[in-house]
Amino acid sequence: MDIRLGIPGGYHVRIVERPGLWMPSEELDNLVADLRSVASKTLPAGELAYGVFAGDRDRLGHSVITLISRRDDNTPVAFNALALMDVDLGHRSEQVLHLGLVMVDPDLRNQGFSWVLYGLTCVLLLFRNGMRPLWVSNVTQVPAVVGLVGQGFARVFPTAQMGPQNRRSLLHLHLARSIMKDHRHVFGVGPDAGFDEDRFVITNAYTGGSDHLKKTFEDAPKHRDQVVNAFCENQLDYDRGDDILQLGQMDMPTALSYVGREVPRGSVAALALAVIAAVLQRLAMPLWQWADTRHEFGILRPREQNK
Repeated sequence: MDIRLGIPGGYHVRIVERPGLWMPSEELDNLVADLRSVASKTLPAGELAYGVFAGDRDRLGHSVITLISRRDDNTPVAFNALALMDVDLGHRSEQVLHLGLVMVDPDLRNQGFSWVLYGLTCVLLLFRNGMRPLWVSNVTQVPAVVGLVGQGFARVFPTAQMGPQNRRSLLHLHLARSIMKDHRHVFGVGPDAGFDEDRFVITNAYTGGSDHLKKTFEDAPKHRDQVVNAFCENQLDYDRGDDILQLGQMDMPTALSYVGREVPRGSVAALALAVIAAVLQRLAMPLWQWADTRHEFGILRPREQNK
């Protein structure tokens, strides 16, 4: 999936799925440079050492990048780096979309980018995958993000406002165990970090490359609902560096609610076109790649030419 669309305010969005599998090296390097450019404005104390910032093609082969840039000079201003994880459940494998890292230029945090960075890509992937519910995961200590995920997805555990749909199921537990066993590197948690299975709290989480993301409770952006802020303060030891692991789903009711609640009216048409493009790419791209005998696409190789 490689989709571009314009959004209000003089910006455009590019969403690329698994760029490490198909993007030429020079273009991939430029993409990583854009991500680092935004990160340098957000984290002046140092550079992250994990995930997409490493520029590793294998890591980028399991990522979905949403990049917002200025339309006039193409300067990157914000991004969301999602990770696709194949989670082993023993009898089968379940793909989980990790909500990953979101960064915005500090001077532009009130430009209304949240609907793009926190939901657009998930909606597109939902339609692209035949509208089958997608499992999503989130690891954070930021109350604003904990509340956003709890309210924006279905069947989320844990969340501050627990209801019948937010109980921890056996599948929640199996997914969490497998993620903590095999995918810690995705969110920069070291092997020495603990995991409380009752609360889904990762203890001493900032030891695997994500050290620069560690915040005090006072510095962490708060949610507008004080219940969420109190929940995070009570559940997490910010001095030690704890995180919450949230698991939930993006399904059709959630997607439609997101469109009605978050997407600006002026962007609904652009979103509809992006959905159509994502579905068409899903249907048409395999046939086009198979017919193209000149380029390499993943495991497909160009047909050998007679000498």
